[in-house]
Amino acid sequence: MNQEKKIIVRIAPSPTGLFHIGTARTALFNYLFAKKNKGKFILRIEDTDIERSKKEYEEDIINNLKWLGLKWDGNIFRQSERTEIYQKYIKKLLDSGEAFWCDHTIEELEDEKNKQIENKEAPRHICDRRGKAKKGIIRFRCPDKKIFFNDLIRGKLEFNANLFGDIGIAKDEKTPLYNLAVVIDDAEMEISHVIRGEDHISNTPKQILLQEALGFKIPKFAHLPLILGPDKSKLSKRYGAVSVNQYREEGYLPEAINNFMVLLGWNSGAEKEIFSLEELIKEFSLERVHKGGAVFNIERLNWINSQYIRKMNLEELTRKCLPYFDKKDDFEYLKKIVALERDRIKKISEIGDLTKFFFADKLNYEKELLFWKNTSSDEIKNNLKLLKENLEKMDKFDQKSLEDVIMPIAEEKGKGGLLWPLRVALSGQKASPSPFEIMDVLGKEKTLKRINQAIEKIG
Repeated sequence: MNQEKKIIVRIAPSPTGLFHIGTARTALFNYLFAKKNKGKFILRIEDTDIERSKKEYEEDIINNLKWLGLKWDGNIFRQSERTEIYQKYIKKLLDSGEAFWCDHTIEELEDEKNKQIENKEAPRHICDRRGKAKKGIIRFRCPDKKIFFNDLIRGKLEFNANLFGDIGIAKDEKTPLYNLAVVIDDAEMEISHVIRGEDHISNTPKQILLQEALGFKIPKFAHLPLILGPDKSKLSKRYGAVSVNQYREEGYLPEAINNFMVLLGWNSGAEKEIFSLEELIKEFSLERVHKGGAVFNIERLNWINSQYIRKMNLEELTRKCLPYFDKKDDFEYLKKIVALERDRIKKISEIGDLTKFFFADKLNYEKELLFWKNTSSDEIKNNLKLLKENLEKMDKFDQKSLEDVIMPIAEEKGKGGLLWPLRVALSGQKASPSPFEIMDVLGKEKTLKRINQAIEKIG
């Protein structure tokens, strides 16, 4: 592949907030497209908004891209370090007369805008004081023409440039505003494809005008569908528009997040839903990206995450579970607990609450929970004593041996009246793994201790 046809894409987040799921999905689509086409994936930090840009937000972006496995090529580009490059192009536009100083005040511009809205006109500013003083902001004079571009997802799009007015492009001779900075960076970095959210469609014709004015090669554009909440409105924090770091802390796996994000607006054409990153690189294409908004479904994310949890190596999964355990007991003991619960958890953070009873010296529950339907306290107490007597005689205390001893008694006495109070005595919960699984993990000593506590609780 020669340099002219080389695929180069970028993700260009602003460090003005935490790295959220929408930006992460855009990064993923760019990464997959680059890797599929043996191209380059560039990370550019758009930090020209000095007041709102913070180092901790930049670190959050970098750390979470690494966590997701979306490794960029080469060094990180920062707009704050590129002032001299911008200055050169701003000067070029000013010298050519295509850009000029506009010294209208914010109040004047606001008044103009309100009148246009009143008259049902498209708000735009056409400056009548061009270049009279080097103050205010620098604007670009939009020509009266139509702009066409072929969006790789949406097809041919058309805009009237005369509706834009004179657009602001720089605060001063060194500080470009968003549209100009993006155009310069994309040209300097030889970006071949700009893949971003559909909320940027309105910026594209303005950027094309600036690219033409500066003699830049125009990249190909692809605008991804918005991520929507279940009510079809733009995704809010209520429905999942939170930082990637929050999903990370809750115990979602990076493979699951990537798998979930790619399905927000793309499908492989097959019924398959679980993909590794390597499989996605092989399968991905912009042709299969949807035009319509993609609905964020937390239940789907939970299901995908649970599939990855089940497939994970037990030792690795146990290590990931360690931060969520109150007690860091013997690692082999923890492995037994994780093996027991792995098919029940949707995210790793759930392991803590689900397994607290394994670490308690004494369980705290109401004695009424021990009672099965229509059974008296004496009957439950006698059943527990009978279980205790049989368990005390056992030498081998594994799940199969326990079932072999207890199930015949349960058949005789009634499964509910025997197994229900046993499970409650062991876990203190309405819902838990089977009593045989719990006893296998607890061992003989702890099992007998909990049955004794239950007998005492009944009194």
